[in-house]
Amino acid sequence: MIDVQVSSDYLHVMVGVSGSQILVTGALGQIGSDLTNTLRAMYGEGSVLTTDIHDEGSQEGPFQLLDVLDYEAISRAISEYSIDTIYHLAAVLSAHGEKDPDLCERVNLGGLQNILDAARNHGCRVFAPSSIAVFGPDSRPIAMQNSPLSPTTVYGRTKKEGEEMMLKYFHNYGVDARGLRYPGLLSWTTPPTGGTTDYAVQVFYEIHENEKYDFFVRGDTKLPMMMMQDAIRATMELMGAPSEKLSRWRPGYNVRGVSFSAMELAHCIRSRKPNAVMRFIPDERQHIADTWPEDVDDAPARNDWGWESRFDIDQLVDSMMAGVAQSSSSS
Repeated sequence: MIDVQVSSDYLHVMVGVSGSQILVTGALGQIGSDLTNTLRAMYGEGSVLTTDIHDEGSQEGPFQLLDVLDYEAISRAISEYSIDTIYHLAAVLSAHGEKDPDLCERVNLGGLQNILDAARNHGCRVFAPSSIAVFGPDSRPIAMQNSPLSPTTVYGRTKKEGEEMMLKYFHNYGVDARGLRYPGLLSWTTPPTGGTTDYAVQVFYEIHENEKYDFFVRGDTKLPMMMMQDAIRATMELMGAPSEKLSRWRPGYNVRGVSFSAMELAHCIRSRKPNAVMRFIPDERQHIADTWPEDVDDAPARNDWGWESRFDIDQLVDSMMAGVAQSSSSS
């Protein structure tokens, strides 16, 4: 795995909690892998307990197998490691959620409730991501922070209900729960894991290896995207913000990265790889993409805790191409 460079931007935001003991669920997933590197660089390897339902056998630092549907196991881990902050990333993503809706609901809602109950009983802070999937067709083309939440997918409904659950636990039980509505996230350190925006990651691997790729969406499909570095920074900044600075959007702030169409992404890649062949052959994921906003407005995040993206599409493409090339040469 490529080491994530931890910017000084991360290191100032959690002043005062340097002794934190952190639990990460879903730590082997796309977000969890990069977030774990950042957290361990900030707090020390031994201060971050990573967990997942499977073990790849290559973890450094404390690791446990953990099913988020097992409340007692969660509670034991929190007690054993004196956990005070939980980054809850275990989830079934959008495309997989449509294929197995029962599992999606059990994991995304049942798992979150277990985490919030454990946080309530042990006095932990919680970060749990939401998603642009909470929006529906009535939020297009630009989803505002207060746009109606009318998701059309099981995954989106679990994220909407998850935001509501987190706000309830904050108001009723004082659990400091926070979240971001992540757009499509791009990273070269971990393979995609079943999201509707995965084409924006897969294309870089396929172009690097074969100089051809078939997008599973139309060329005019435009969706919000974000580099993983920006997503991790947004997460750290939100968790570092004073609680009193956060508004009612605390369980699901919109965060904007960069928005582009699949065709725009292809053109940008082709300008660097002139021989690349890219086609657009939509599959069932096109129906999901058509219900999501083309862009989001993140004024509350900017106003409440100073969020600002740092990648445009050219920087994003250059970073992904360099990262995939480095990853391929070191594997």
